[in-house]
Amino acid sequence: MRTVRAVTVTPGVADSLELVEDQPEPAAEEGAILVEALAVGICGTDHEIIAGQYGEAPPGERRLVLGHESLGRVLEDPTGTLQPGDLVVGIVRHPDPVPCTNCAVDEWDMCRNGRYTEHGIKALPGFARERWRLQPRFAVPLDRSLGQVGMLLEPTSIVAKAWDHVERIGHRAEWQPRTVLVTGAGPIGLLAALLASQRGLVVHVLDLATTGPKPELVRALGATYHSTRVDDLDFDPDVVIECTGAPKVVLDVMCKAAPTGIVCLAGVSSGGRTIDFDAGALNRSLVLENNVVFGSVNANRRHWDLAAEALRRADPLWLASLISRRVPVSGYADAYVPGPNDIKVVLEFAV
Repeated sequence: MRTVRAVTVTPGVADSLELVEDQPEPAAEEGAILVEALAVGICGTDHEIIAGQYGEAPPGERRLVLGHESLGRVLEDPTGTLQPGDLVVGIVRHPDPVPCTNCAVDEWDMCRNGRYTEHGIKALPGFARERWRLQPRFAVPLDRSLGQVGMLLEPTSIVAKAWDHVERIGHRAEWQPRTVLVTGAGPIGLLAALLASQRGLVVHVLDLATTGPKPELVRALGATYHSTRVDDLDFDPDVVIECTGAPKVVLDVMCKAAPTGIVCLAGVSSGGRTIDFDAGALNRSLVLENNVVFGSVNANRRHWDLAAEALRRADPLWLASLISRRVPVSGYADAYVPGPNDIKVVLEFAV
């Protein structure tokens, strides 16, 4: 039986990261499209799973293959959906088996009962293995120009959904947004700023870093970089995309938004921290100014397709500059150790 190398963990067991040399070849039941892995991106979710905070192995398995930010090359597709040699990315979340009302119409990002599954996270093997399989409905083709940066599609799909929902909410009335504030200049924040700049908006990005690549990456988009407090900004944004999850920042941006402003919370807080806060003042501001605060996570097929188009339109050199390090799979352990100036670390399986 043919085997593949795969990066795995035992869910719930801290520091169980291991490169397994004899992982079984992906079963045909996983999907008709057979893909050669090129690379996977690494993000905070992977670090949290490695720390044993969450993660769920597939039924009957003890270990979980990591990797949800994929990039691969099609080896075979008997359905004719894709051709051998095509670049492809796998959609992470699959709908629940019931399904709920949203999953039944392919809005699995809005699953109501929590029975969805996710590659490399929850009950589905991830993409950090030399070969993987996909069902056609979960395979997103990529332009060949994205052959070095296609693993950015997954985080881009997250902000494509955020912007989709911001715009849906905005059109509840006459809406002419001009100014956007993005808090956090990690991969999600920078990609949120990219999509804002593609919309012709005035973009501001706030982050604590004063050195390293972040300020220049923001300026390269034609945006303004701030390393100050939210309260010190001299404008009130029409739209906020909050990507830090830091409780103080979350509360500050709710209070900072302009009248009829929209605040999208795309960062996840860790919890366990209490802040003195005037909830009544926030309530008064949100109500009297018709503001909206909403949370956003994951993405459905429509958002993945929007993200692929956004990446195709982006400056390829700017996208490439988001990748701090490329680590061969033989050095996998180093890839999962965060560096002080890392934006996006990529684990490479093939070139």
